[in-house]
Amino acid sequence: MEKVIVIDFGGQYNQLVARRVRECSVYCEIYSYKKPLSEIRAMEPKGIILTGGPNSCYEEGAPSCSAELFSLGIPVLGLCYGAQMMMHVLGGKVERASEREYGRTGTHFDVSSKLFAGVPENSVTWMSHNDYISRLAPGFMSVASTANCPVAAAENTEKGLYALQFHPEVLHTPNGKDILRNFVIDICGCSGDWEMTSFVETQIREIREKVGDGRVLLALSGGVDSSVAAALLSRAIGHQLTCVFVDHGLLRKNEGDEVEAVFGSEGTFELNFVRVNAADRYYGKLAGVTEPERKRKIIGEEFIRIFEEEAKKIGAVDFLAQGTIYPDVVESGLGGESAVIKSHHNVGGLPEHVDFKEIIEPLRDLFKDEVRKVGLTIGLPEKLVFRQPFPGPGLGIRIIGDVTAEKVHIVQDADAIYRAEILDTAREYEKEYGHSPAWMPDQYFAALSNMRSVGVMGDERTYDYAIVLRAVKTDDFMTADAAELPFDLLQRVMTRIIGEVRGVNRVLYDISTKPPATVEME
Repeated sequence: MEKVIVIDFGGQYNQLVARRVRECSVYCEIYSYKKPLSEIRAMEPKGIILTGGPNSCYEEGAPSCSAELFSLGIPVLGLCYGAQMMMHVLGGKVERASEREYGRTGTHFDVSSKLFAGVPENSVTWMSHNDYISRLAPGFMSVASTANCPVAAAENTEKGLYALQFHPEVLHTPNGKDILRNFVIDICGCSGDWEMTSFVETQIREIREKVGDGRVLLALSGGVDSSVAAALLSRAIGHQLTCVFVDHGLLRKNEGDEVEAVFGSEGTFELNFVRVNAADRYYGKLAGVTEPERKRKIIGEEFIRIFEEEAKKIGAVDFLAQGTIYPDVVESGLGGESAVIKSHHNVGGLPEHVDFKEIIEPLRDLFKDEVRKVGLTIGLPEKLVFRQPFPGPGLGIRIIGDVTAEKVHIVQDADAIYRAEILDTAREYEKEYGHSPAWMPDQYFAALSNMRSVGVMGDERTYDYAIVLRAVKTDDFMTADAAELPFDLLQRVMTRIIGEVRGVNRVLYDISTKPPATVEME
């Protein structure tokens, strides 16, 4: 399988670079700059991309690479720090800029370069640098510039080396995707034939070969990752798979039943489904606990205990399956280094007393959007595949303060109303205008504050809770802005929640950005 390798130098956008390459239907993996050159050569990549990073390449101890990397006969694209480091290693000069460039910057392109084919001669790029290339390495020529940066891009076409001072991977560079596509398709010669259908077929074949007649155990949370992993394993090995679904009573309204409808005896997937209704057990453990991290720990530890109890009933299994996805692998060791096995997102650690020989992670090479594509390919319902992001501890951290059954029911009902109103309003907008509204958030939910206040309902005094509504727009969840929801939509949500959910007399809308706030409440 043809691939492009991203070599990471500490840049915050390393995963985004890989995602953009995969959007070109080209398979891509991320490795640390410490990865031995011999191993990179052995992978026979079609192209190599060097990421940005926070250092200055001329400082002692700064991340670097051997000049040999640039003479492998493999096209190399350096981004920001990667571009500067390429120049530095190959005999150019990089210095501290007298005027730092940051943000959207007008840029002039030499469109005769293959890298900029189809790109407007004058456009905008996203800059973020203190240093600049003051002298090009031998054999390079400048092919882009800004008012303050004479070398916004450079190339040595004879050796297949390209350097960009800006970040093409971010959406703030309007033609960035085109530039990356030009590199991986036209310069590296990739065919762009990597698809989810072929991935699914390959995974099913490999799972069958690996498992043989063995048995597999999977902790099914009902989230996207574990659900897609369960469906994929089911298609491969059927009833050799047992899924244990621990319903801790902290899911969104009706979600436990929805998971069972898909994977239980009435569903279309062939597997052994075990549902453990443990709400009362969790409520007992969480009684009186208000500190968020303590709540997380209790929820995680209790999951392990329940999972172990169910595993003992099942007996020895040959494989433990997990819904690990590529960002988990990258964040725990950048792929090529020793990667820590991802614990189930409700857990915090692998169960100690489950007898298994090996771990299966069928989604470990995929980003979240690719996982969703796999889910659709193998027949999971869209409602599950495109489910809103949900924290492992569930509503336990969307309820500020102690967790009780009453509070869980309040936030479940309020959240269901909120999500339904947003979806209904967005659908009506799309019917009328043919596209989704600009305000449509990437994530939205209702949380329960621990504030109670005086209200008046039906000429009577009330002393009830305040619901907090959260809706954010974000590209990568590293930063987020509050969505500017229509005021009439918020009013409808408020009216319905106060009118239909007992125990609530006030609805608040959280307009905080991330940072300084986080997306979740706790």
